[in-house]
Amino acid sequence: MSVPQLVASAESLPETRGRPAPFRRRALVRRALVLADLAGLSAAFIITVSIFGLSAEGEHARPLFALGVFFLSLPAWALLASLHGLYGHDEGRMGHSTVDDFVGVVHLVTVGAWLFFIGCWITEISYPRPGKLIAFWLIATLLITACRAVARSVCQRSPAYVQNTVIVGGGDVGQLVARKLQQHQEYGIRLVGLVDSDPKKRRADLPDLQLLGNLRRLPEIVSDLDIERVVIAFSNESDAQTAEVVRKLQGLNVQVDIIPRLYELVGPRVDLHTVEGLPLVGLPSARWNPGAMKVKRVMDVLGAVLALVVLSPLFAYIAWKVHRSSPGPIFFRQTRLGLNMREFVAFKFRTMYVDTDDDEHRTYIEQTMTASAAIGTNGMYKLERNSSITPFGSWLRKTSLDELPQLINVLCGDTSLVGPILPAAPLRTLSPAARSYRPLAGHSPRSLELRRSAGYGCRLRARLDART
Repeated sequence: MSVPQLVASAESLPETRGRPAPFRRRALVRRALVLADLAGLSAAFIITVSIFGLSAEGEHARPLFALGVFFLSLPAWALLASLHGLYGHDEGRMGHSTVDDFVGVVHLVTVGAWLFFIGCWITEISYPRPGKLIAFWLIATLLITACRAVARSVCQRSPAYVQNTVIVGGGDVGQLVARKLQQHQEYGIRLVGLVDSDPKKRRADLPDLQLLGNLRRLPEIVSDLDIERVVIAFSNESDAQTAEVVRKLQGLNVQVDIIPRLYELVGPRVDLHTVEGLPLVGLPSARWNPGAMKVKRVMDVLGAVLALVVLSPLFAYIAWKVHRSSPGPIFFRQTRLGLNMREFVAFKFRTMYVDTDDDEHRTYIEQTMTASAAIGTNGMYKLERNSSITPFGSWLRKTSLDELPQLINVLCGDTSLVGPILPAAPLRTLSPAARSYRPLAGHSPRSLELRRSAGYGCRLRARLDART
């Protein structure tokens, strides 16, 4: 592709020049988060004072002066938040969210509240009561988290938040990454195209993806198209050539993301360390912590019981409608594989007519076992068989309410809340690799990507459950 063509493509992009590319999102998000933190702290202080009043103990206590000192200390709170790393992740991490900041926010409020308390005590400005301090800690933690969520939501609507991105590598992995980025607009990524000298055949679900040129022209492409992020996938170029070109990008202030060779094994909790300058990626053990498993089990039981009680009227209504819609049982029962490949009977509300042939479904499942599998027209990895689905069953599938009876499986200990879509036992005839991939071919693209990245096939994580 010639340079004039590249320039023409650049002119079609929204105008975002005037500031070095990777700093647009950084400046936008950092300012928004600083304002969110200061707003949350101020609101928490005002609410706490409204509840407990400005009165303070001690003959030297000066509550109004303490109030002024707190608001004058807000810049110090922002500095403390920066030291906790609460402002430096959004421009580098595509999927960074407010949930990822929660632990840091708790540390910030805890340390800041104690420093303010100790400072007031030493200077005899005020002697805050423990109850007042605890109330401020709790209110500030909640309000800062809420304000950060609102700030990020506002930033994601700004044109400055969107990053122009290219992917180096037009093979299976590069095109798979392209599909993921196009499906998830919440990442704020505008995919400009691929860079590869000899790409593979384009996937059917990437009809508009452009080929921008070969690897040697990557610095020129970054400059001409105002690229802000480069994702290094696998291309036909040698590692030495790729490394040389990436080094040239360092002077262009562009964010570079590198996909590891064994990316299938890398989860969100890897440990990056070095041996004599050689970087090593440490994979966490797949062994489950007994204590964490017990906590997760308690969460599952409480969640399942609460959901069954609250949703019991809806449960009864759906059961009645399924019985009325077509002859047959209310529940669909299927043998599935659970922990340690143990078989159990999974329950769902029946959505199809009785005696429907499952050969078509089995063939479709086998076709989804490859990285080139495309999402269906319904936006999910589900086979559409409208003629076999009852009218009420179609509505149940659209709302996923046919899954409600699986709360019974959770209560019995067969499954876990927000866990993977486990393979049916008859799929044991497939290869081990196919069986391990099947839990990733779940429902919507969002749930699929989250479960794949979280490594749900190996571990249960209560924190990841909460994020879902």
